Amino acid sequence: MKNNLLFVLFLMICSSALANVTLPNIFGDNMVLQRNSEVKIWGWANPKEEIKLVSGWNNQEYKAVTNNQAKWELTIKTPEAGGPYSISIKGYNEVLLKNILIGEVWICSGQSNMEMSASWGIDNGGEEVKNAANPNIRFFTVLKSTASNPQNNVLGNWTESTPETMKYFSAVGYFFAKRLREDLKNVPIGLISSNWGGTPAEIWMPEEVVQNDPVVLENAKKLNEQEYGPHQPGRAYNAMIAPIAGFKIAGTIWYQGESNVGSLVYDKTLSALITSWRKSWNDEFPFYFVQIAPYKTGTNNFSNVTVRNSQRKILKEVPKTGMVLTSDISDTIDIHPKNKKSVGIRLANLALAEVYKTNSNLVNGPLFKEIKIEKNKVMVSFDYADGLYFKNKTSNQFEVSGEDGIFFPADASIKNNQVILTSKKVMKPVKVRFAWGNTTQSDLFNKVNLPASCFATEL
Repeated sequence: MKNNLLFVLFLMICSSALANVTLPNIFGDNMVLQRNSEVKIWGWANPKEEIKLVSGWNNQEYKAVTNNQAKWELTIKTPEAGGPYSISIKGYNEVLLKNILIGEVWICSGQSNMEMSASWGIDNGGEEVKNAANPNIRFFTVLKSTASNPQNNVLGNWTESTPETMKYFSAVGYFFAKRLREDLKNVPIGLISSNWGGTPAEIWMPEEVVQNDPVVLENAKKLNEQEYGPHQPGRAYNAMIAPIAGFKIAGTIWYQGESNVGSLVYDKTLSALITSWRKSWNDEFPFYFVQIAPYKTGTNNFSNVTVRNSQRKILKEVPKTGMVLTSDISDTIDIHPKNKKSVGIRLANLALAEVYKTNSNLVNGPLFKEIKIEKNKVMVSFDYADGLYFKNKTSNQFEVSGEDGIFFPADASIKNNQVILTSKKVMKPVKVRFAWGNTTQSDLFNKVNLPASCFATEL
């Protein structure tokens, strides 16, 4: 009797050892795969185990053999948008993934303003939640976690957009997806939300990237222990980004920077992050970010505006990036502005114009281009300057300085979509700055009523 029990136990152990085809959680029921692409799917099984995958949209079979690290990987072709489909993956056992859509996949990442959901209290949140049922918008929320080394899985699962799921998902992400759907019509949208409030950018990139960049490293050493999250480089990247790197995406939207206020090199930091993610994915995908809102921060009158100006500079330093402004839809006494709908729409308008080419409208606020100086007069040129105007007819937000670097308010007027500056206190102007204060909300707009970014020509 005892021997029989041992034999049955032995068979159970053997069968469980063989039935071990598994996938990371990012692959699951309800997921969205990037359309018209070569999509990588991977998982684990016994070494040398043959894996067969059958894609439900065309019944094509793909094969792979698990390597000596117990990992297998396949690249499959996806069709035009559609679904729902299933995918069968067989080894000694079978994994069947159901209710899969083919569409556009975006990562939504950053700190609390990206994490912020309708449950936090956003403008018109109750009504938005009630109307959030949409099976063609899918969510995957990566649960908060840290690791000192890159991990191979994340906690989370795919869900359809319903009032219950949307209420706790990134509001910016949801409104981004909703706006994409308006122009892309029947294309499903999949969003992967990987956020952590109160975190600096350094924790979201590989630790070695920080260690190997003297400028970024020096700034990272100034980060202090945080009450709500880690500050050590790489910790969130290892646990919340590395396990999904390679999951085919259309691009990334990013809202972060408040926890880097005080940095003079945020442009170098975020540029390093963008480059590292693109290397991890082996894909130069578009990366669109939100310029943080004007906000009274600490005792330094320029710590917030310096980060905003650094964000502006990234646009020239890193290709395929875009930035949306929030100075006109923010509250200078609330670090979590409630108007998340406009932020999501502005990010989507960028993608619709630059990625999908369905939006020919102006989607950027005025961005500083150059200055030309004639005696005591400065001509300031901007990109995206059509229909330039001051919100209050005149502006007191421009300042000029001479060689001494002491700034004085300038008289500003608009001519031919340029801003003309003079100051009786500066006869030989050299430098210009605009909206240069932590809480200064830009008063310069273009014809589509988008605000101009702050800037300083000496930086």
